[in-house]
Amino acid sequence: MATSKPELRIGLIGTGFMGKTHVFGFATAMRVFDLPFAPVFHTVADVTQEAANDAARRLGFTHATDNWRGIIDDPEIDLIDITAPNALHKEMALAAIAAGKHVYCEKPLAPLAADAAEMATAAEAAKVKTQVGFNYLCNPMLQHARRMIERGTLGDIIGYRGIHAEDYMSDADAPFTFRHDPVGGGALADLGSHALATAEFLLGPVTRVMGDLVTVIPSRRDAGGNIRKVDVDDIGRAFLRFASGASGSIEANWCATGRKMQHDFEIHGTEGSLHFSQERFNELHHYDTRAAPGLRGFTRIEAGPDHPPYGEFCVAPGHQLGFNDLKAIEILEFLRAIAGETSEPFGFEAGLRIQTLVERIQQSARAGRWLNTAAAPSSDRPDAPKQGAQQ
Repeated sequence: MATSKPELRIGLIGTGFMGKTHVFGFATAMRVFDLPFAPVFHTVADVTQEAANDAARRLGFTHATDNWRGIIDDPEIDLIDITAPNALHKEMALAAIAAGKHVYCEKPLAPLAADAAEMATAAEAAKVKTQVGFNYLCNPMLQHARRMIERGTLGDIIGYRGIHAEDYMSDADAPFTFRHDPVGGGALADLGSHALATAEFLLGPVTRVMGDLVTVIPSRRDAGGNIRKVDVDDIGRAFLRFASGASGSIEANWCATGRKMQHDFEIHGTEGSLHFSQERFNELHHYDTRAAPGLRGFTRIEAGPDHPPYGEFCVAPGHQLGFNDLKAIEILEFLRAIAGETSEPFGFEAGLRIQTLVERIQQSARAGRWLNTAAAPSSDRPDAPKQGAQQ
């Protein structure tokens, strides 16, 4: 289909779960939103040429390669999309930034905050736009929750509880993977990063942390059958103190038997509460202390066109958005940032902030005491996609 919009040619590195999700997000965003660019699936890279060729055929890319550096060096490519294992993010992103390309990178940004800081500094110096994959924040229900908090609907916020729990590591016979390597970061870095991003998105900066890390399964067999010691956490928890005066906690758990996607939070205020579960992420539950006696209880707020940009996907309330739709919203706002229409929704500076929090919790767990955290790098809370801007 002919278009007058400038092309944005994409090079994708990695075609696993998140690689596919990014492609689905771009494909949906192109159909749902009036994007400032016409995205083009240019080249995909995978570990072998055969795998790359297969991915190109299935996902609609014109070219395929087993050498990710070839994507970086290709002058035709504008945006590098990184969904490779965590330990590779830094090398790939820095190479892309040095080549003057915009970078879309899955979380966590890097295994170490020092690495994330180097990446953020390089991106700022090169004046390229960046995005870290925290698409849960793009949910219209989280946007609505934040507006309710900012309007004072809950009164003064007293407490917060957040959890991200799944069970994909609960089987002791499951193999040792890159996530069990210290550079993988453990459950706190892998899942807790989402819980921390959501906490600060809703309530602003965390100023103090007290951490506790637990390794449930101390060893696993690798692909070669060798027993490997596991040094990272299977469960990471932290008590939090917010700059607002609120207190709370988060948990990251990848051994939570039976849980497939429990990214939940509960917020208590002097005049009400909110409860949210990612397992039913088209709903937000609100308790209002000002309701008449006999009528009090949690009221379900159901996602619909009154919660933009839901209406761009479906004109009927209750029909629900999906996980890949949240990626499409994330991509919309990132492309608007590249076009200069808005600021980065969750750039490398915001990704650095989350990695810094993860490391402070890890340090606190080792020290057995509360530790202060640095303020958010660029604002009181990470910027979020501005819902409703595209109508």
